[in-house]
Amino acid sequence: MNNSASPSAPPRRTRRIVLISLAILGVASVAFVVRRPLLMSAPRCMSGRWHGCYDTENGVLLMMLVGLPLAVLVAWALARFRRAADGTSAWRMSLAEVGMVYGTVPFVWMTLMPGQGAGTVPGRVSLIPLRDLLTMGPIGIGGNLLIFAALGFFAPIRFAAFASVPRILAFGVGCSILVETAQYVLRLDRVSSVDDVLINATGAALAALVSRRWWRTAADVPADQPSRAPAAKG
Repeated sequence: MNNSASPSAPPRRTRRIVLISLAILGVASVAFVVRRPLLMSAPRCMSGRWHGCYDTENGVLLMMLVGLPLAVLVAWALARFRRAADGTSAWRMSLAEVGMVYGTVPFVWMTLMPGQGAGTVPGRVSLIPLRDLLTMGPIGIGGNLLIFAALGFFAPIRFAAFASVPRILAFGVGCSILVETAQYVLRLDRVSSVDDVLINATGAALAALVSRRWWRTAADVPADQPSRAPAAKG
C-alpha cells in the first residue's frame, strides 16, 4: 500500500491556509492605513452615485475592497467547475484568472481617469527617461508599480508562456504603452511618460519574481486536459 501522498497533504493545506491568512491580513492592513480617505467616498459609492465614487481614486479603491468577497466567490465557483471536469490545480488556476482581472482593471481604470482639462488640453508626451521620476513622489511611484503587479504575479501562474521574467517585463511594457497611448489619443489631460512605462513594467517583473515558486511549466499544461484512454491495439 502506497501512503507516500498522505504526508504531503497536511503541509500543502497548512501552506494554503497561511497564504490566505497573510493575504487577508495584508488587505486589512492596507484598508486600515487608508481608511480615512476611503470613507470619504463611502456615502456616494454606497448610494450608487457616479460622481465622487467611480471617478475618484478613493472611490475605486473602496469598491475594489468591498467587491473582494465577490471575487473570491467567483474563484471558488471556477475551482468547483474545474474539479467537476476532472481538472487539476483547480484553485491555483482559478485564483490566477480572477486575480489577473480583479487586480489590474481597477488600477487601469484609475490611470485612465480624465483630468480637469480633458478634451480641451492637447495630449502631452514625455520621452526623456527618468525626468519625471523625481516629481512623482513615493505615492506616485508606488501606484505605478501596482498597476500591472497583479498581472505580473498571476500571469506566469496561469500561463506557461509567461513563465519568464523577460517575457513578463516585455508584456508589462506593451500593456503600459497601450495605456499611455490611450491617455494621449483620448486627450485625458494626462502626461504620457516613458517613466510610467518603465515603472509599470518593473512592478510587473518584481511581482512575477514573488510568485516564481508557483509558476506554471510546460509539464503542467496537459494536466488541465482530461486524460485520454489508451488506443486499443490491433
